[in-house]
Amino acid sequence: MKCPACQHNGTRVVDSRPVDESKAIRRRRECEDCGYRFTTFEKVEEMPLIVVKKDGSREEFSREKVLRGLIRACEKRPVPLDVLEEVVFSIEKELRRQGNAEVKSEDVGEMVMERLVEIDDVAYVRFASVYRQFKDINVFIDELKDLLKKEDD
Repeated sequence: MKCPACQHNGTRVVDSRPVDESKAIRRRRECEDCGYRFTTFEKVEEMPLIVVKKDGSREEFSREKVLRGLIRACEKRPVPLDVLEEVVFSIEKELRRQGNAEVKSEDVGEMVMERLVEIDDVAYVRFASVYRQFKDINVFIDELKDLLKKEDD
């Protein structure tokens, strides 16, 4: 690494510490030539994850947006925030593991519903009713029947 003070191309690491929930490393470095000390940060460069919406538009995956939808679905339900944050983390992790730069919004919604049905039935129905845009009460009743059938299995 080049020294910012004298431009010498040799430094040594004096101290290293994990930062940002161990997603990055903070390093204190010292120039081998002039002794100047400075800090660098090292972190994994993640490729952007793009969500392709139903209308064909594209936007970057947003943990916050998924979490807001989950919080809204779980409003006044006994679901701790850390459980919802873990759901968002697991969804993003799975999407990144798949290795695709683009993912359909429908796939993200289905992943949310798969996890939500395991956490809280009412929250699942709330999310599904908005996500699937139930056109009438019959579609809603069919979804409830499917939910009850899954519970019986």
